[in-house]
Amino acid sequence: MSWTDERVELLKKMWGEGQSASQIAKELGGVTRNAVIGKVHRLGLSNRATGATPAKAEPKEKPAPAPKAEAKPKPAPKTEPARPVPAPEAKPATPARRQIIPAGQPLPPQPSANEISPEALAKVNEVEKKAKKLTLMELTEKTCKWPVGDPATEDFWFCGLPVEAGKPYCEAHVGVAFQPMSSRRDRRR
Repeated sequence: MSWTDERVELLKKMWGEGQSASQIAKELGGVTRNAVIGKVHRLGLSNRATGATPAKAEPKEKPAPAPKAEAKPKPAPKTEPARPVPAPEAKPATPARRQIIPAGQPLPPQPSANEISPEALAKVNEVEKKAKKLTLMELTEKTCKWPVGDPATEDFWFCGLPVEAGKPYCEAHVGVAFQPMSSRRDRRR
């Protein structure tokens, strides 16, 4: 089922008359009550908080829909502004991805160079020379996610080398990130 212009117009008309989403779904056919509710929200039609009671009375009385037809023009202006709003938001989203904006939160504590074994540190320095230097959007399940640099600068990147099985990092960065319990205990002293 697709929302053709005719079906959308019928939905708007019936919604403006105060009919329930179930009644509209039954009339349109091939669509659920929830689909009608979703479409009403996407179109930006009014909430009709006061229209709930008259909607139940509508099948009993025929004169009731006439005053509700006056409510129809109110949703129309709301529909028009609702459509242009997503378009401007979509355009700035592209430049925002390129620009790194600091979140204002401090970075989690990182092990300092004197807390890492010299072998692991040498291995990391060698690996970072060979790193692919990926952006956040280029990371996959198979690429090392070790961050390098300050996220607030343009020099920030991720390692990107192949990960060790079951880990988020390459072999060198696993050696730094996952240290044995004894070396962690020694650091505290």
